[in-house]
Amino acid sequence: MATQIENATVQSSQPGLGAHGAVVGLQWGDEGKGKIVDVLCEQYDVIVRYNGGANAGHTVIIGDQKYALHLLPSGILSPGKLSVIGNGVVIDPAKLLEEIDGLATRGVEVGDNLRISDRAHLVMPYHKLQDALMEAALSAARGDGKKIGTTGRGIGPAYADKASRSTAFRVGELYDADHFREKMAYVATIKNAMLKALAQVAGAEFEPINPDQLAEQYLEFGQILQPHVCDTTKLLHDQMAAGKHLLFEGANACMLDIDHGTYPFVTSSNCSSLGIYPGSGVPGGRIGRLVGIVKAYTTRVGGGPFPTELDDAVGQKMRDQGHEYGTTTGRPRRCGWQDLMVLNYSAQICGATELAIMKLDVLAGLDTLRLCTGYEVDGKKLDCFPADASVLERVTPVYEDMEGFGEDVTKCRSFGELPAAAQRYIERIEAFAGVPVSTISVGPERTQTLNR
Repeated sequence: MATQIENATVQSSQPGLGAHGAVVGLQWGDEGKGKIVDVLCEQYDVIVRYNGGANAGHTVIIGDQKYALHLLPSGILSPGKLSVIGNGVVIDPAKLLEEIDGLATRGVEVGDNLRISDRAHLVMPYHKLQDALMEAALSAARGDGKKIGTTGRGIGPAYADKASRSTAFRVGELYDADHFREKMAYVATIKNAMLKALAQVAGAEFEPINPDQLAEQYLEFGQILQPHVCDTTKLLHDQMAAGKHLLFEGANACMLDIDHGTYPFVTSSNCSSLGIYPGSGVPGGRIGRLVGIVKAYTTRVGGGPFPTELDDAVGQKMRDQGHEYGTTTGRPRRCGWQDLMVLNYSAQICGATELAIMKLDVLAGLDTLRLCTGYEVDGKKLDCFPADASVLERVTPVYEDMEGFGEDVTKCRSFGELPAAAQRYIERIEAFAGVPVSTISVGPERTQTLNR
């Protein structure tokens, strides 16, 4: 039986107002959002994904079964729950169908329990090609070999087309075949010209897009997905009017937010809690509970500044003990000490009402635990988190050292069972962020979750 988080949803005099919740990452992703969504599902009726695409990866472990989800909300693993892919998501239909089929072979039903927004945008094969060619072209043009660290899943180019408007496709367009074929023909002309030029800069070969072939492939995807497609904005408002409780599941994390993250080393969507409203069509003020997810240490994947990164045996221990390899890409994650400057900034941006601390068990065996409580640049202490990534690259972290703990915590099921040093570590994080820690994960399985 899964251990459940005990905080009740916020009550309000207005029906439905403040009765809904959200789970959002407060670092650079991979914090364990999928596990907490899975644990919380029992308290909610509808689980909503509102941003990102197949670049995200949520891992959920139930018993001896491990599920890696990319586009489907984690609620799909909970019987009786409705999972919704909102309009703010960019959908690679091939990957989505692959994911659905993979769950079906394992006995997980994906039918009436899944709804997909007709306003969500489509990721095309040429978006993935553009992703790869742009990285290579930029690296060649600069001559420095540096990369943003994209997953290569076409997410950035898909969002760029969304902003460009004329070259973008939405899910709903799959249901007007003549329109889709006609539009694909002229979009392919534009994309072929752009991609050929990029390939020349990158020194790569380029095979032009076949618009007819691509149109037929996507129209076929549309027919398979049609039973799931609807106006999810109306659906969510209808669900709220009926007294159902919604849980919003963030992909990526606040420090990867296109506006508020470590730009330009970010993803292409608003993956903080601020993306919930445009990404779902649910207005602000409806969410009374926001669970901010943070590891007991810090990781990030790809390029970009990382002040507390450890390129030593301790960092490697975190990577090995925490199995820190990307769910989507398999890339080894960069590991480092807990950065409270990041946590405090993200908690404020997202409006976190409580924190869930993940992977506390990974720190067992370390004699000393370090917490970054400030940044200095050129000998001067910063009074806020810097907006400029070039400044963040130059900061010197100010550390506070705490006693470590050697005991195995994977069997602990209450805060009081944790070693005293582990309790003090959690309490210090809580005090610095000014947000209560409600949940602590001491292992990957559902039941390895304790409450305060």
